[in-house]
Amino acid sequence: MDRSEDLRGNYELESRSRWVRFLAMRSTLIAVLVGCGFLLVSSCASVPTGPLAEGEVRLLSVEVPAADFVRVTIPFVANITFQADDEPEIKRVCFFWSGDGPYCVNVTDIDYGSPGKIKVQTKNPGTTAPGSHTLECYVQYIYKGKTIMSNVVNTHINLRSPSSWRR
Repeated sequence: MDRSEDLRGNYELESRSRWVRFLAMRSTLIAVLVGCGFLLVSSCASVPTGPLAEGEVRLLSVEVPAADFVRVTIPFVANITFQADDEPEIKRVCFFWSGDGPYCVNVTDIDYGSPGKIKVQTKNPGTTAPGSHTLECYVQYIYKGKTIMSNVVNTHINLRSPSSWRR
């Protein structure tokens, strides 16, 4: 009799531990699914989707070919991809360095293909410390006589100091 009571106690303990493991796995799965859903929604929120409004310029991306070798106060090239209604008069591209700015440059090289491409030469203002930074940009364009600002896109830049130039 003592042995059967002992076995029943072990069964109840084992049953409870299985239930606890099931709840833990279920909670982990729910947390992972919620996290994936949040990442999916936030990644889609960065560039608007859907049809363009009349006269709209929508930036799709900004790319810096030498993003790991950008140096303080030395000019570098930024390539911006956009979608536009017709051929808007794009005047300037403005940049923010990890929130500092805007620093604007005039547009001189633009291709109104599908998608369109803007190539500008810019530089770090020199007030930003070396290290990893977020480079954000938007364009200013003319529509019906008004200057309008596009959406903002970003990329990451590793800004190097003058002492690391020879490496």
